[in-house]
Amino acid sequence: MFGLPVSRGVAIGRAVLVAASRVDVAHYFIDDGHAPAEVARLRHARDTVAAELSTLQRDLPIDAPTELSALLDVHLMVLHDPMLAEATRQWIEVRHYNAEWAVTAQTEVLSRQFDEMEDDYLRERKVDIEQVAERVLRALAKEESLLPQVAHARGLGGEDPLVLVASDIAPADMLQFKGSVFTGFVTDVGGRTSHTAIVARSMDIPAVVGAREASRLVRQDDWLIIDGDTGVVVINPTPIVLEEYRFRQRQSELERARLHRLRHMPSVTLDGQAIELLANIELPADAANALEAGAVGVGLFRSEFLFMNRNGELPDEDEQFEAYRAAVQAMSGLPVTIRTVDIGADKPLDRMAAHELRHEHALNPALGLRAIRWSLSEPAMFLQQLRAILRASAHGKVRLLIPMVAHRSEILATLDALARARQQLLDAGVAFNRIEVGAMIEVPAAALTMPLLLRHFDFVSIGTNDLIQYTLAIDRADEAVAHLYDPWHPAVLRLIADVIAAANAANKPVCVCGEMAGDVAFTELLLGMGLRSLSMHPSQISAVKQRVLRSDTARLAKAVKSVLDSDEPSEAWLLAAERSVQRTSAG
Repeated sequence: MFGLPVSRGVAIGRAVLVAASRVDVAHYFIDDGHAPAEVARLRHARDTVAAELSTLQRDLPIDAPTELSALLDVHLMVLHDPMLAEATRQWIEVRHYNAEWAVTAQTEVLSRQFDEMEDDYLRERKVDIEQVAERVLRALAKEESLLPQVAHARGLGGEDPLVLVASDIAPADMLQFKGSVFTGFVTDVGGRTSHTAIVARSMDIPAVVGAREASRLVRQDDWLIIDGDTGVVVINPTPIVLEEYRFRQRQSELERARLHRLRHMPSVTLDGQAIELLANIELPADAANALEAGAVGVGLFRSEFLFMNRNGELPDEDEQFEAYRAAVQAMSGLPVTIRTVDIGADKPLDRMAAHELRHEHALNPALGLRAIRWSLSEPAMFLQQLRAILRASAHGKVRLLIPMVAHRSEILATLDALARARQQLLDAGVAFNRIEVGAMIEVPAAALTMPLLLRHFDFVSIGTNDLIQYTLAIDRADEAVAHLYDPWHPAVLRLIADVIAAANAANKPVCVCGEMAGDVAFTELLLGMGLRSLSMHPSQISAVKQRVLRSDTARLAKAVKSVLDSDEPSEAWLLAAERSVQRTSAG
């Protein structure tokens, strides 16, 4: 069985199955006179869930990952969001649905909206709504939550190690991992940016998500192997396979310990090239993890998290400023690159603006009004964000990153907006410092017009996820074509190499901040192309640093040309890299 590897290592243990996240509920109509009582019943269930989540957050261990508290905050926010709370009440009062039916009906409406989103991270936030709705349904049914069920799971396996198998796992239920009840998990659903994946990486627990049929194929107490490096899940392995993976498990544990010792070692190649390893974060609290992992700065702060699940109400300037300042101060003088909001007509912000608000359905949201296009269409919002970022620069080193730039008109409009934001702060006597402004290279048009961008921007950052998608005309969320999403495609590698070469020639910094940055399969290739800065999830930094320390960029550079000219770059690079390693070892 295969899924997506989201947290490295190997876990071996007996399977503990938990119920699917969907709860079966009764569907019936109520009399008009019973609507107030049903609404009160719904409100009581919501209050019960709010108290449960607040208690979980209050009782978090001191050493609990910061992600858990933040995710519980998100669930509390979703619970009270009018698009779930008020809209559910309307299903009862207008349609005369019972409370359970109203909850499932509104959850389905919101889930469909999230399914239409192009951005992986934001699309997977529908899981938050589904998990909150499930808790409300359990409260309505007076059922136990998943958390106490999981707490008693240890007895199922006796002295054997346990692994968790579920359709999905809510952030609150992930607290059980702190007690080492489970050594790993596998879920039917989820992606690399899902909450389960984020928390698994933060705890460094082997995990595979998106295995689809796992909860159906696996039986209670089956022996499982979860390979968090390859995404393989083995059910009831033979003794030979089991012993092989136990050996790999021991080796993996030793390797983790070795990598952990590298976290504060300077990232320098064998031939003396300093390589900047930065962290991608979504929340100000993530900055602490970045520092602990040895990051020398934040290469990507996804500011859109601040705009999510707000019923269309934008975070004001002060709220944004406080968030940006918190991240900047937490990094203790190291640079923080803040990307302006990457959100658009296909994102929840527009859909939640008001109940009566309607947007024309985009035929292809990936090609629609998003990122800098959307920001420029909302000048008041954009100026607020720019002022907040500028104000945060008074508290540390801040860089500004503009997503999805493709046109000269966008460049000029963006720089004009920034100039106006600066002037407004000057007029108000508000302190700020000079910030560098960069362009995110996400579309082929930007990659092919680098001289234009480099005339206007201080640095560039390559967003490989979108660049691959747009170059290959592949919607990576569409299962029918997702297998064609290929970072090794010759066109993709050529664009990346050309962007790096153009930036280096202009003496402008260039960074890669997409998935390729944290994938060790591409580390030497990117170094050979001339890249000297990578930004990734904090948990990936040590593994990438190890590759950097073993690399000789001069030798790697010689292999790049033949790889870029090859019809099968992955095969050509594998051969070239092996030869380079052999020569380095011999030397």
